Parts: sequence; C-alpha cells; structure tokens
Amino acid sequence: MASVPTLPTRGERGFWIRLAIGLAVLAAGLGGAWVMEHEGHVVTGMTNEVVWGTPHVFAIFLIVAASGVLNVASMATVFGRAHYKPWARLSGLLSIAMLAGGLMVLMLDLGRPERIVVAATHYNFKSVFAWNVFLYSGMFAAVLLYLWMQMEKRMNRYAKPAGIVALVWRFVLTTGTGAIFAFLVARQAYASAVLPPLFIALSLVWGMAVFVLVQAACGGAGEELLRRMRNLLGILVALALYLTAVYHLTNLYFARQVEFERFILLDGGVYPWLFWVGYALAGSVAPMALVWRPGAGAGSLRLAAALTLAGAFAWLYVFIIGGQAFPLEIFPGYEVTSSFRDGQIASYAPSLPEVLLGLGGIAAAFLIALIGVQVLDFMPDDKS
Repeated sequence: MASVPTLPTRGERGFWIRLAIGLAVLAAGLGGAWVMEHEGHVVTGMTNEVVWGTPHVFAIFLIVAASGVLNVASMATVFGRAHYKPWARLSGLLSIAMLAGGLMVLMLDLGRPERIVVAATHYNFKSVFAWNVFLYSGMFAAVLLYLWMQMEKRMNRYAKPAGIVALVWRFVLTTGTGAIFAFLVARQAYASAVLPPLFIALSLVWGMAVFVLVQAACGGAGEELLRRMRNLLGILVALALYLTAVYHLTNLYFARQVEFERFILLDGGVYPWLFWVGYALAGSVAPMALVWRPGAGAGSLRLAAALTLAGAFAWLYVFIIGGQAFPLEIFPGYEVTSSFRDGQIASYAPSLPEVLLGLGGIAAAFLIALIGVQVLDFMPDDKS
C-alpha cells in the first residue's frame, strides 16, 4: 500500500520558517562581506583612524557573551545548582554557536580573510592576538568535551571535572579578550588593568541575558528558576555597572586621560548619549528596576534581558568606536598638526555592508543553535 504524505506539524513549520529567516539574514551578511572584499573598505565607514568598525562591535559581543552564556552549565555542574541542570546542555550549545558566529565576523572583517591561514600557522607570542588563537580553539574543545560528558550517560561521572575545565577556560578566554584592549597603548581609551575583570563581568551579564531570551523562546521555565535568574541578572548588571564606573574613575585620576573622559562622557556627540542613555539608563538602571521591583514576573525578566543586550551594544560602540575616534596624545602639553589629521577627532558612520556582516554573525549563531536543538538532545525533559 502506498504511503500517504502527511502535512508538516506546526512545530515543523515553525522550524522551517526560522531556518529560512536565519539563512536569509546569513546570506545578506555574507553579501555585505563580499561587497567589502571586492570594493575595498572605502565602502565602509572605517578610516585610517577607526580601523575596527561596527562588525567588531558584533564580533566582540558574540565572543564575550559566548563565555557568559555558559553560566547556566557551570552553575548546574560545578556549583551543584539543581534548578539549572536541565538547561546545562542548551547553555553549552549556545556558547559554541555564539563563539562560532563571532569568529566568522572577525575573519570576514579582516579585509583579507584568506590570510587567516597565516594567523593560524605563524605565531608571535609577544602579541595577545596570537594567544587568542589558542584561547578560541581551546574554548571550542573544552565546551565540546563538556557536552559529551553531559550527553553520554556512561561519561556523566566526568561531567563535573569537564565543567571545571570549561569554567576556568572561559574566564581565561574573557581575560584574553579584555587584555587585547588592556595591552593596547596606542589608544587612550584602553591600556587599563581594569579591563580584563570588567570584560569578565560584562560576559556574565550578557550571557545571562541571552540565555533568558533563548529560554523564553524555548518554552520558559518554572517560577523558582525565574526568581533565581531575576536576582542573578540584577546582581550581575550592578556588578558590571560598578566596574564600568571604576574604569572611568580610574581614568579620571590621571590628568592625561581627563580630556578623553570628557569626550566620552560629556561633549563627544553621539558617544555620551549612547553611554548615559543607552548603557547606563536603559541597559543598566532600567533592568535592575525591572527585576527587583515587587511582583516582577517572567515578562519583566525578558524585558530586562532585552534592555541589557541593547545596553551591551551601546557600551561596545562607545568603547570600540569612541575609543578609536579620540586622538592619541603623543606629545603631552604640545599641539600637533599635520596632513595626517593628528590631534583631530575621527568621524565614523556605520555602513550597510558593515551592519549586514554583523547581523550575519548573529544569524550564524542562531542557525547553529536552531539546527543543534532540532537534531540533537539539547532541550531539557523537565523545564523546572
């Protein structure tokens, strides 16, 4: 008897619709990278002064959040918090997906992406960029090993040691990402020992916010887990805001940094607006108010997470773009002028190809997570 084809279920239709949307955004991102590759960076907003543009904002966000989204897995396995255990595997999948998406953006934003082979085979260990080649690949290995220990029943007894390795490695990875800026003395915004711990705090915040939204899209969680995540998100947002204040107060202590801080915080045009309104108010104060208000529910938590991520992009734009736009003071106390725009504020405006490439990285992470959840057993059986 011939079999009768059946119509796809509602869940199957939803998967194919999400897959199509993700592929469309990824194709647009790859198209943006192709335009920049063939037309040159003249089609972007980047200049000789601002060499890390909007794609780097997306890439750094994805890489830093990839470390932080593993919070849930670490709390479940390493610290024995049972409420997080059903979601530990999804946490690991999101970590791999976001790291892959961030590295895709970085490679395609190099200008000569084929030369990634040189970066992967020739190392200058005096450069923190060379260290990160090993940190990124090590992060993939550590999380994949951890997921194997989680998903293979006969290997479950090794899940905690693997979780400890992943926990340590992700802190090292985020420290390395912060050190890229902390060791960079050619920009006055950077070269601060506060940056590695600040990046660790930011990774915890952004990763938790990402997980909250993904978990809500996957069907939500029990009331006790929601309460725990509300409290944790509020504490992490407060910690990141505190370390951000310490970073700026540290800069203000040094006389040579006062002009830069005035530029970023007061009279730098779009950058003070993004910092105070985008990050401090909408991305920090509002989320804390939402999660700590009496009677806060799942809706408040999701809104707080969304605002936190909006604040993340505002902070990164100010830090990366604004930090490059302010000129380096090579000769303190002297005015320097030349045909190379020395001593002048650099202008920058994001171009469409740059934005598309950044969104393509998010789409790549989304597709990896979507297909992973569809094909393998990453979702919890008990969503308590």
